[in-house]
Amino acid sequence: MEVRDLQYVIELARLRSFTKAAEALHITQPTLSKMIRSLEQELGVDLFVRIGKRVEVTDAGALICEQGRSIVQAFDNLDRALKDLTGLSKGSIRIGLPPMAGSSFFAGVMSRFRDRYPGLTILMVEDGARKIEKEVAAGSLDMGVIVLPANDEEFEVHSIIRRKLKLIVHPKHRLAGRKQAALRELEHEAFILFREDFALHDIIIGECERAGFRPNVMYESSQWDFIREMVAAGLGVALLPETICDSLDPAHVTQIPLAEPGIPWHLAMIWRRDSYLSHAARAWIHFVQSSFEEMELDGR
Repeated sequence: MEVRDLQYVIELARLRSFTKAAEALHITQPTLSKMIRSLEQELGVDLFVRIGKRVEVTDAGALICEQGRSIVQAFDNLDRALKDLTGLSKGSIRIGLPPMAGSSFFAGVMSRFRDRYPGLTILMVEDGARKIEKEVAAGSLDMGVIVLPANDEEFEVHSIIRRKLKLIVHPKHRLAGRKQAALRELEHEAFILFREDFALHDIIIGECERAGFRPNVMYESSQWDFIREMVAAGLGVALLPETICDSLDPAHVTQIPLAEPGIPWHLAMIWRRDSYLSHAARAWIHFVQSSFEEMELDGR
């Protein structure tokens, strides 16, 4: 068994699909299937059970994944350390970004980083904060941007943006002319939320419950612009970060500040405490920290 075999088994166990795992590993599906069959024959045990298009992990497969992750991580750390000997002229960084953070803050930061370090490649994954946190913990991502709170025993956590949520409603909504609105006034409204793998999903539900009601969630989405369009169509109300709200067309939706204390939207950059950070990753961390400190000083 080789380290590559462990990588294939772990990825297939994670995705439960030969097609998706082959795509993630940048190999063909027949190659992956042949490798798994060969490994099963070598070990004399079944690692996966194939039920139609679904793939289930056996006890033997789960054991290999459990023991193999630390081995793969050790070889990955060694490989990165050796590549660091070339300095910052080469390298790649795997970063997870929530959609709102990417569109609001990181496009310009990434452009300036590329200008300073043209030899470094940023591999960006856009997903909900919960999914990003899991991928950073698993070592699939070097670092990620999430909505606080975070597990600071497992991750190094660096706060980068502190904003609040605002209410957005249809321009003809009963609250549209208000200078502010209390969360409890939304008890009988239809809510449009981010789906469950986004941190804001549970944050908003939790704040509503603290205000004395369980929100009536009518729709969920992974895209803030689709949420905006649903509000503009009069399908419900939504809570979005003020940075997003300030870019919305007031002809289509009306933004209303929430009465104090409001709902915080704090973004932080996280990376695993026990992982090796390449020089490229450290350069990115320092660059992001400096960039957002400048933004805060400028009031952006």
